[in-house]
Amino acid sequence: MRLKDYPAIIRKAWEGFDKTIGVKLVEDISAKVSTNHVFRVTLDNNDIVIAKLSYFGKYEHFKEDHRIIQALANNLLYPYENVLARSLVKNNQVYTYRYQEDFVDTWVVFYNPIRAMNRLPRRLNDDQIRKLGSEAAKFHLACFRAGKSLPKSSKNLRTDIQHLLDILETDTGKYENRGNIHILKRQCDIFMKNIQRLNVSSFDLMPVFVDWNIGNFSVTEDLKLFSRWDYDWFRVSSRIMDFYFFSRVVSNVGDRTVFSYLMGPLMEDRFMIFLKEYHKIYPLTEKEVRFMKEAYRFFILNYVIKYGKFFFHRAYSTKLQKEAYELYFPAIDGFDEEKILRALNL
Repeated sequence: MRLKDYPAIIRKAWEGFDKTIGVKLVEDISAKVSTNHVFRVTLDNNDIVIAKLSYFGKYEHFKEDHRIIQALANNLLYPYENVLARSLVKNNQVYTYRYQEDFVDTWVVFYNPIRAMNRLPRRLNDDQIRKLGSEAAKFHLACFRAGKSLPKSSKNLRTDIQHLLDILETDTGKYENRGNIHILKRQCDIFMKNIQRLNVSSFDLMPVFVDWNIGNFSVTEDLKLFSRWDYDWFRVSSRIMDFYFFSRVVSNVGDRTVFSYLMGPLMEDRFMIFLKEYHKIYPLTEKEVRFMKEAYRFFILNYVIKYGKFFFHRAYSTKLQKEAYELYFPAIDGFDEEKILRALNL
């Protein structure tokens, strides 16, 4: 098999799931930004399933993540019981396939396709922002309630940042981050101290679906959440981990064709409109608001610095890591959490 012959790997994965039905066509429908690969698989009987192929992280975490997402999809109640895609199951477990040959180590999971309705406009008006804020809060509440019945996650914020610190002590880590080691260690230290000060471990935990870009979910005509396709990453953590992505969705710039982690959207008045409506449904605490800055810091440290070269294609990774030192880290000190606290009367 050729290196990176992903359609052939998808076919072998399907054969391991069901030998009685062949594969007619494998089409790459990936977003072309991350290193995840998503495929539409047409079977010989014309049924369609979605395959996600990944080589990011560890296979054990890949299996764990999909057990958790499956449990959430099965435990969400009305009106969200059909929001999330369900994985295909074999022998009462989510079916995953691991392909290892030479230097190739990739993993596959299959989903039932998720149905979609309306996309949000590229730029929301104030009323649409309010409706989205209310709907996001209702969905988070539903996830929190369902989260109590989910399998435990082996990962958390502290272990992820400690992993970055461990990498910085290796020869490879020192070489790849040469000139910036002291900056990264300082940022990690600030993060660790602040999550302890804020007692983040006491926050409501739920499977938080990061990357809520406008193109990643669909809504009904009255902006009720209809579907969110989970062919990408998520983590079990505080709901605050979702807010940076919501700020981008409601930003004055609208949907972005070029991705960045600029902090500006968190400070826009439009995001304050979103937060006020969210707060009416699922009230935020002062400590959660103050954690927004640390959640932002975490994204830069974990997804831009530590995993950027794996998670994003090279051009994006290089751009984002350059911006991290020039724009993102310097901007953190300017985060005006008091503005948000005033807006929410906290």
